Amino acid sequence: QVQLVESGGGLVQAGGSLRLSCAASGRTFSSFNMAWFRQAPGKERQFVAAIINWSGSNTHYADSVKGRFAISRDNAKNTVYLQMNSLKPEDTAVYYCAAGFKGGPPATTQTYDYWGQGTQVTISS
Repeated sequence: QVQLVESGGGLVQAGGSLRLSCAASGRTFSSFNMAWFRQAPGKERQFVAAIINWSGSNTHYADSVKGRFAISRDNAKNTVYLQMNSLKPEDTAVYYCAAGFKGGPPATTQTYDYWGQGTQVTISS
């Protein structure tokens, strides 16, 4: 079993920054593909970013966050991060960390087997 615990959410003004963290336990972290998704009220869960290999060199981003968000991982700490800059009100959502090891399209929820409980991010205008 794998446990994922997100932290770092909060309320910030537009233009500000936040860094989300996701701590993983229960299995060799470096073997996981990791991703962040988000879900706003009344909307489907949406892909944000993924980091596919253990070294962190293979990353993918949703068009809406490219150039503003950066995903990274620290295998020694079993943690994946999402640095969010130039935040906009439309970034407001619950952000979920996801982990998978069987492969698949990085932007689809079916690729991931384990999910965290989510952390709220609210951006005020």
